[in-house]
Amino acid sequence: MTGNDGLDREKLMEIDTALLELLDSRAAVTGPVEKRVDNAEYYSRLLDEYEGAYDTAFIQALLEGLTDASSKQADAEEPPPLLVSRAHQSADTIVRIGEAEIGRDEPAHIFGPCSVESYSQVAEVASDLKRKGLKMIRGGAFKPRTSPYDFQGLGKEGLEILLEIKKAHDLAVVSEIVAPEHVNLAEAHLDAFQIGARNMQNFELLKAVGRSSKPVILKRGMSATIEEFLYAAEYILAEGNGNVVFCERGIRTYEKSTRNTLDISAVPLLKQASHLPVLVDVTHSTGRKEIMADCAKAALAAGADGIMAEVHPDPPTALSDKAQQMTLEEFDKFHLSII
Repeated sequence: MTGNDGLDREKLMEIDTALLELLDSRAAVTGPVEKRVDNAEYYSRLLDEYEGAYDTAFIQALLEGLTDASSKQADAEEPPPLLVSRAHQSADTIVRIGEAEIGRDEPAHIFGPCSVESYSQVAEVASDLKRKGLKMIRGGAFKPRTSPYDFQGLGKEGLEILLEIKKAHDLAVVSEIVAPEHVNLAEAHLDAFQIGARNMQNFELLKAVGRSSKPVILKRGMSATIEEFLYAAEYILAEGNGNVVFCERGIRTYEKSTRNTLDISAVPLLKQASHLPVLVDVTHSTGRKEIMADCAKAALAAGADGIMAEVHPDPPTALSDKAQQMTLEEFDKFHLSII
């Protein structure tokens, strides 16, 4: 059939049909939605061109099938919201550690020595915390250190001391673990696991604590972005443990006047992005006792759910981080300033 324009319309239709089949095959291989949309636009144009001249059911069927495939593919490619996100859960998560609840209106603080060195050392701090009405104590049984020659903690003995402290002083105990095999070892001794900055992206450790029901205090890595911090927590939640607390502890920058740089903006950013509570460690972020109280107040004003800081009965004799741990007298002033 030859049209008024002298073209063989039947031959042209045959060629266009072959082109449509080829385009549809190509779309099935290339996959991306934008390619399919381009093809759909081409089909629509041909429908307009052939309207009234030929049976366009074939083109219409291709167009409808393509649009349906594009819609299904778009739905399939849209990932579900992260478990840590506000999109997944709008209500704040309250994490209970012993008798303490982190995420309520009242801040919940965690204080204690950097390292567990002896029962008497931890007991002296525990007695002071108990007198102040505090409900949790921290202390390192395992200590990942920059130098392999520095004190690495008492290990299992440190865990046993913490368990004795828990029983004697009725305080929930929090301590860092550094390897997946520590989960079973520490589970009966602790009320909450701490994942330190150096292990924020130790994914096997994150998955191991995720398979436990114990609360986890997750510290931000020294150079981690907020996105990486959120994804680290996601590893834990993805394994079934939703009792996770973020802990901002400063990030490494070019600044040398403090041990690290306290990222106050992390607090509202995390609170907006996630339903999980947020603590701020003013000891490791600043390393300077004379500014810890001011930084703690700033953190609470920014929305932090509590403060973490280190206290030692005799810091000059401490086996780790002696310069940044508060004495009991310094801690009295610090505590009064933030309550």
